Amino acid sequence: MARTRTVLEWVQIAFGLLVFSFGVHLTIFANIGLAPWDCLGMGIAANTPLNYGLAMTSTSVLILLLDLVLGERIGYGTIIDALLTGNFVQLFNDASPLKPCESLLPGVAMMLVGFAIMAVGMWIYMRAGQCCGPRDALLVGLGKRLPRVPIGVVQIALWSMVTVAGWLLGGPVGVGTLLSAFAAGVIMQVVYQLLHFEPRDVQHRDVIEVNRLLVSRGGQPPL
Repeated sequence: MARTRTVLEWVQIAFGLLVFSFGVHLTIFANIGLAPWDCLGMGIAANTPLNYGLAMTSTSVLILLLDLVLGERIGYGTIIDALLTGNFVQLFNDASPLKPCESLLPGVAMMLVGFAIMAVGMWIYMRAGQCCGPRDALLVGLGKRLPRVPIGVVQIALWSMVTVAGWLLGGPVGVGTLLSAFAAGVIMQVVYQLLHFEPRDVQHRDVIEVNRLLVSRGGQPPL
């Protein structure tokens, strides 16, 4: 029973990431500048044979390894996120009938809708309780090593470095980059309130805990 539940949670994570990736796709096609990590992914893609999806996947795997070095908890959700999200976004980018926006106001509207869809995807994903994505784990890990620095300042510093790196590589920076810094969190909170969801209440299980559950007799936790 527990094993079946775990597999269903993996499906839930993948579906949540699919929804999240569609939201990211909308923020890209808004064509008014990208969020920091997406800007970096586009910059890497512009300077390597990799497309955006593979660039983001490679970056996410490297960040996941850094999370391990920092001693952060890694769940199957973290791994699935690293492997699927960038490629899902690339799939939407390639298959979508939408065209990039050509003016500011439609672009802003599309980006805000994208943020809302991303929040719904994260709600689906996080409810599985198998740890957060690689970039969130990195932020937490850095925050733990800078205990006197507010986590918001750590986030701004990290995003600033990522944005500058992406910009130097040719990634698009613009109004959307500022929106992602200030509006995405507000929209996420509104969506979570509408869904009556508090992410801090989720009890996460890392890879070790899930593996113990899967190999125990009958899929039940060992006594």
